Amino acid sequence: MVSIDELHAADPPQAWRAAGFSVDSDDVCRVGDVRVRLAGDGTGILGWTLRGLPADGDVDGIPTLRSDTEPASPAEHPNGVTSIDHVVLLSPDLDRTVASLAAIGLEPRRERDAELGGQPMRQIFYRLGPVILEVVGAAGVANDGPSSLWGVTYVVADIDATAAFFSDRALPVKDAVQPGRRITTLRHRDLGMSVRTAMISLPILGA
Repeated sequence: MVSIDELHAADPPQAWRAAGFSVDSDDVCRVGDVRVRLAGDGTGILGWTLRGLPADGDVDGIPTLRSDTEPASPAEHPNGVTSIDHVVLLSPDLDRTVASLAAIGLEPRRERDAELGGQPMRQIFYRLGPVILEVVGAAGVANDGPSSLWGVTYVVADIDATAAFFSDRALPVKDAVQPGRRITTLRHRDLGMSVRTAMISLPILGA
């Protein structure tokens, strides 16, 4: 089974600590069983490390390393984060991205039509261990260029407490697309972070 070992983020560790994430001395933030390695050089999510791959190599243009490392042990975070709910992959060519993911053994679990920035989009969902990969792109469009890891949504124990922690550095809490769940989006740049970040309440059992 393919699963995420690490996400490689360009942000400086001190920005994440200021945003209520616990960061180890090796500049790794452990969220659930995933490690977020903070490089402090560049913008956004630079790439990832996956278990279950035969070798290193790009996945539709995303720098990808192979890992045999055991899952991380979860850390406690002052902002209330407990795990990663989903990672968003932005695709310029959905057919090409789906083929690239199939080549490493991933098959879609679900698809739906949605909007991003007011534009119609297609969402295709995959499961990478406990983390959902949400692939987003315009249906029927085939542009050149690589896909990118666009942002991360984290599960929090108490969405209202997390919103209060961030105060005006987060948008008002609202109902999420997922039934019974609520979500807030961080003003990540106000926190010195380049990774787009949202926080979502716990899953509803049986939903």
